Amino acid sequence: MRILGVTIPDEKRLEISLTAVFGIGRPRAKEILDKVGIEHGKRAKDLTPDEEAKIRKVVEDFTLEGDLKREVSTSIKRLKDIKAYRGTRHAKKLPARGQRTKTNSRTVRGNVRKTMGSGRRKADKK
Repeated sequence: MRILGVTIPDEKRLEISLTAVFGIGRPRAKEILDKVGIEHGKRAKDLTPDEEAKIRKVVEDFTLEGDLKREVSTSIKRLKDIKAYRGTRHAKKLPARGQRTKTNSRTVRGNVRKTMGSGRRKADKK
């Protein structure tokens, strides 16, 4: 089954497999399945074509995939253009929501560790 150009995994439960689409998380997947009236534990391979069409119709009401990515990137670009604090944090690739940076956000900043100990002292042996 394909939704918005994304292949939905057949073997997983529907509430999990719908999260393959960018913009659909667990809560929204459950909301979609409740609206359509399909049980959450059903597999994508067990769906009838009628049920697939119902899911597609409900999913089309949301802003997802390319449109959502474009929306997010334009809002970040706007923050950068107006030189907002959050925009400057995005530009420097630092956390934008007040997280500490001394010990965390290593994956973003690179692994620049300041090690203390063995590398600093030289052994005096005679």
